[in-house]
Amino acid sequence: MWQEISAQLSSVLGQPIQIETWRSVGGGSINQAYWVKADHQEFFIKLNDAAKGAMFEAEALGLQEILQTSTIRVPQPLCWGNAPPHSYIALEWIPLGSGNQQGWYQLGQNLAKLHRVSSARGFGWCRDNTIGETPQKNPWTDRWVDFFRRERLGYQLRLAQKRGANFPGAEALLAALDSLLNHDPQPSLVHGDLWSGNAGFSQEGDPLIFDPAPYYGDREVDLAMTELFGGFPAAFYQGYQAEDPVGEGYAQRRPIYNLYHVLNHFNLFGGSYQAQARQMIQTLVSAL
Repeated sequence: MWQEISAQLSSVLGQPIQIETWRSVGGGSINQAYWVKADHQEFFIKLNDAAKGAMFEAEALGLQEILQTSTIRVPQPLCWGNAPPHSYIALEWIPLGSGNQQGWYQLGQNLAKLHRVSSARGFGWCRDNTIGETPQKNPWTDRWVDFFRRERLGYQLRLAQKRGANFPGAEALLAALDSLLNHDPQPSLVHGDLWSGNAGFSQEGDPLIFDPAPYYGDREVDLAMTELFGGFPAAFYQGYQAEDPVGEGYAQRRPIYNLYHVLNHFNLFGGSYQAQARQMIQTLVSAL
């Protein structure tokens, strides 16, 4: 396996690369993650089953798209593919440090700059990807509310029903999205899975994001998720607001956007997320 990855890195970098040392590290989430060293170079490599190659390809293309915006730092994807019995992605190794107030402020500013990157094709992306291990469908769609209803909330609800879950009020909520999401956002390039575990700082203090599930959507989906599990200090939001203030009504849209992630967590992990999603739907529907 390491021989195949070494050969691909050699081809991409245009120099002989021979992986000599590796160790398991955190940060892989659903994948096995390794720090590897070849001569005087270091890389971050994630492994999964051979069948997951498309997931890594989508991750690499998403990182490339964000990288090309020159707005916010992400690890550079180097190569990806199959190294039996695994699929893999090899990334730039960025030793992580901690962020101070100024770093968090800059992270907010840089995210706002990323969100100004738009697409004339509308909402969606050039291909489907995954959020965790859940497929995320991204067909180009003209109206945001249509995209979010069909490809985000509706899709997760259908998956949940296949698991035997029942969410009273879900159909009423889907029908009400035209009035609830009526602020006509521009298509913004979003990270798509922006919880605190997918943001950090280099040892030099530079802010960065990683493990994206990107598409062109309402920029507020990223901000909403930063509030779902916490971990982002006030300086982050101050930096974002200074760069590009959030529109009126965000607080009302936030739980709708976070319901997508709670449903996804139920579909991935089960447990108490079902009750949390049910309560969120009931609260939203009761306010109609």
